Amino acid sequence: MTTHASGGTGDGTGPADLLRRRVADDPSRPFVTYYDDASGERVELSARTFDNWVAKTANFLVDGLGAEPGTRAVLALPPHWQTAVWLTACWSAGLIAEPVDPEPVRAGTQRGDAEPFGGSEPYILAATEEVLDDVIANANAYAGADEVVGLSLHALGGPLADCPPGVTDYAAEVRSHGDRFTPAPEVTPEASALTVSPEPNVTKTTFSGTALVGAARSAVAKWELDARSRVLVDMSFATLDGVLAGLLAPLASGASVIIQRNFDKAVLDRRVTLEHVTAVAGLPGWNEASGSLRRLA
Repeated sequence: MTTHASGGTGDGTGPADLLRRRVADDPSRPFVTYYDDASGERVELSARTFDNWVAKTANFLVDGLGAEPGTRAVLALPPHWQTAVWLTACWSAGLIAEPVDPEPVRAGTQRGDAEPFGGSEPYILAATEEVLDDVIANANAYAGADEVVGLSLHALGGPLADCPPGVTDYAAEVRSHGDRFTPAPEVTPEASALTVSPEPNVTKTTFSGTALVGAARSAVAKWELDARSRVLVDMSFATLDGVLAGLLAPLASGASVIIQRNFDKAVLDRRVTLEHVTAVAGLPGWNEASGSLRRLA
């Protein structure tokens, strides 16, 4: 059963507000750097560039897909800078984001549930190209999806290699949308914003935007992050810790985050030096006993 956590920050701040402040305070410094060790890909986005992608994606959701505040968006996406964009775009537009690990999608299940995403309301499903064929093959499992969006996650923003019928190609559509977004008046930080497991194999909880900001600020204090911090993260966004370490705590603290996928431990020492990493999260053997972020400097 999903429960709802409404707590907050006390000042009515939501995740989208954190991004606006970051852009106002420090628009040009790198905010998100992404590595894929399987492809050798490296992408770096400043706060301003990240914000442009968020605005375009929010406009795509609202104007292109007809999403309204309170719409659920299931994100079957891996650790990636575009996953961070989608999360923030959902919050900007008042959608409830539900990140899930893509791999179980291949079998049409999440954590062994007969109905992977539960609920009877229509939702938007955003899926990486790697699992699109499985989504189509398991049509009954995803019959509740009002829209299915495919993401190529191509380094140069290329379209899907083969867009199946009934699937919207994110890369082909998003660039035509504006890079400024104005939310509807009913979008508030107090509304539900994220459905996620507080930790692996635990019942999902729905958090409000203010609760997420409160959790992010608590994490910043616990992990002693500031604008000089550079956090290397190898974690799924399908847990609260992954969302905090990979997006919200860096956003709240002014830190930079380095998201990596298909981790190759042979390059780790060089990456830590090259990227001036000050803290790590999700790296085998590098974490604190609690599994939380570990400071290096």
